[in-house]
Amino acid sequence: MPRAAADADLMLRPAGELAGLVRRGELSARELVEASLRRIELLNPTYNAFIDVYPDDALAEADAIAPGDERPLAGVPIAIKNNRPVAGRRWTFGSSFFGDFAAPAEATLVTRLRRAGAIVVGSTNLPELGIVATTEPRRFGASRNPWDPQRTTGGSSGGSAAAVAAGMVPLAHANDGGGSIRIPAACCGLVGLKVQRGRITQGPFVGYSFLGVDGVLSRTTQDTALALDVLAGHQLGDVAWAAPPSAPFADQARTPPARLRIAMTSLPPVEGAQVHGPVLEALNGAASLLRELGHEVVEEDPPWAIPGLIEQFAVLWAPMISTQTAFGVQLTGRQPTDEDLEPLTMALWRMAKEIDAVTYLGVEMMLQAVARGMVDWTARFDAVLCPSLAELPVPLGTIDTCDEGQPMSAFDRSSLFTPFTPISNLTGSPAISVPLFHEELHGLPIGVQLIGQPEGEGALLALATQLEEARPWAERRAPVAVA
Repeated sequence: MPRAAADADLMLRPAGELAGLVRRGELSARELVEASLRRIELLNPTYNAFIDVYPDDALAEADAIAPGDERPLAGVPIAIKNNRPVAGRRWTFGSSFFGDFAAPAEATLVTRLRRAGAIVVGSTNLPELGIVATTEPRRFGASRNPWDPQRTTGGSSGGSAAAVAAGMVPLAHANDGGGSIRIPAACCGLVGLKVQRGRITQGPFVGYSFLGVDGVLSRTTQDTALALDVLAGHQLGDVAWAAPPSAPFADQARTPPARLRIAMTSLPPVEGAQVHGPVLEALNGAASLLRELGHEVVEEDPPWAIPGLIEQFAVLWAPMISTQTAFGVQLTGRQPTDEDLEPLTMALWRMAKEIDAVTYLGVEMMLQAVARGMVDWTARFDAVLCPSLAELPVPLGTIDTCDEGQPMSAFDRSSLFTPFTPISNLTGSPAISVPLFHEELHGLPIGVQLIGQPEGEGALLALATQLEEARPWAERRAPVAVA
């Protein structure tokens, strides 16, 4: 087999399988990392998944891994989204404002991945400060979807999604404050689990986040479960954390679910959002498959179509995003200018500074009430089935964060594209996007979303595994992935 084809074959295998090859001595960690680096060199100029690549460090780490290594990710090349720190490496948040600031310490999640044997080969692209549902930052340029380079990878973990979908790495870190794991998963044909709030520590720099969680993007449900077992757990100093699972997530994912009662809805939570035809077809197809598997699926709309919901969400979103800008102010000792930040980022920064504490806490309290109502409603079911996105992956340029005349238009357009994802960030409950379907006309993946019970990642993973076994998706690969 030609080397390029062999490299593609390796990087498109499950991460757990690759670690097994290293463990048995059938392949060295160096060979795995070299294959990943060659794929990045070949494909990154087109798909722009990576901001930085660390070949020397990665190869040195690989050489330290020997056959017989029992760690779950021994020798597996991974990528870290560039809004989490890798010690000594550029930590940019996708923004010019941070220059080439080198991280003084490493995110705990990076340390956990390394301890599990994973090898960080580089950091991935994201929209500036992770604001929107596409990855087209002014500083680093657009990441391109391996299924169609003229379309978005989604955001904000779009660089990580492109890296996995194109077969540059088998697994990549991602995070989700309004859908930023599930959106790129749906755009790029991957599995994307948004975990329970407090499941994965955000240490050592952050003790708590109301909206944001970390996780991974992968090709298989089992890889997602494996990575969650590596990443899960709190750290001393965390403000709140989820209860430990009753069994390893990988074991729960392999346990067939009992007959479930599942609510199905296509009602968007965001005013003005329209669910497109291919997405509705995929949703109905998922419902039919779940019924074939023995589950009860009932059509019932959640109480989430609340007037003004997205505007209220923005009152929380703007300050959360702007804490990163404030970090940049501490680093640089100056306020940002229009040359430092994109127009949308600057608009949110200004908005955040105008929101008084009473307004912020009032909106947070009101949205907590909405979230509690959603959790109470969802408790009547084992899961909720809905679209991951309202549309197919949009063409690049559709969501323009650099529109100086109407900077907030990008935020509004992003919300119409992704109306179904932010609600789970408000409730804190887990949700997963799975790539069950493929749209034939444009050759694009379509994800469907399952929302679970609080702390119910294991049950969601078990259901996703059942769906994957019934309609396998891992062998459905973007054309570039097998080039």
